[in-house]
Amino acid sequence: MAQSPEELFELLPAADRFLDREAAVTDPAERRGLVLVHDLAGDFDAASAGSLAGAHLLSALPHEVVARFDADSLVDYRARRPRMTFNADRYESFAAPELLLYAVEDDTGESFLLLHGAEPDYAWERFVAAVGSLVDQLGVTSVAALQAIPMPVPHTRPVTVTAHATRRQLIEPYPVYWGEMRIPGSVSALLELRMGEVGVDAFGVAAHVPHYLAQATYPAASLTLIEHLERLTGLRLPTDALREAAEANRTEIDEQIARSADNTAVVAALEQQYDSFAAAREGSDLLGSAGEVPSADEIGAEFERFLADQDRKRD
Repeated sequence: MAQSPEELFELLPAADRFLDREAAVTDPAERRGLVLVHDLAGDFDAASAGSLAGAHLLSALPHEVVARFDADSLVDYRARRPRMTFNADRYESFAAPELLLYAVEDDTGESFLLLHGAEPDYAWERFVAAVGSLVDQLGVTSVAALQAIPMPVPHTRPVTVTAHATRRQLIEPYPVYWGEMRIPGSVSALLELRMGEVGVDAFGVAAHVPHYLAQATYPAASLTLIEHLERLTGLRLPTDALREAAEANRTEIDEQIARSADNTAVVAALEQQYDSFAAAREGSDLLGSAGEVPSADEIGAEFERFLADQDRKRD
């Protein structure tokens, strides 16, 4: 028998302070107004930028677990095989996947929630309904996604983003570049869609990761995600450690690129098209080839190539 959404998670004692406050609310305007941030690690997390951003927040800010999801029911172990430790003649440990909801305090002591861990492979609708139940119980009024996608941009220029939301007013400063397009789905996208359908504000930013770094670690994209999260939510979040990591990573990438004339030429061409577009549309947050925004087909093709690479890496 299929699990109900509420059976997919367990509330822990740390959730009581949020539950008690919401239980006393009689007017919707009195709700806690929590932000729930999610950075589910999956195929729409190029260079692990979103999950690295979430891990950075957990390492730098006070936090406690308020809910634990049943990852054993949600994750396909054969698609993403967990690591085990084998020593001499026996197995010693198993690193089971986790999907946890944390209560985190920003630099001013303001609480927010962070849903961190593996993107579910199964039961997407039940999982989204489970998150919706937590949204209702814990006083969440806005949901924010951190993602990353591969794009034809150079690592030598500022990281750009695509913003999306259930209401245009939530991301008013961000430009719109294209109309309807069909791309592979994700749990994060479904969560945003379903939240909008029930009147909960949901939005997100997807960092543009240079396509040649999509399988690497790229802390500059994680830094950009946190900066935009601050802008969109008003949270005060630490960035110093990520900034230092991004600078060190930039030096390493430059050294590797410089070893190959072909790679240097590719980056130079990407720089030219980036600068051309930036000159034509100052302040834009998405760049395309030859000074134009990529078409829907080009974006879709880039997604498909990235997902194919992910599948090959798993195999």
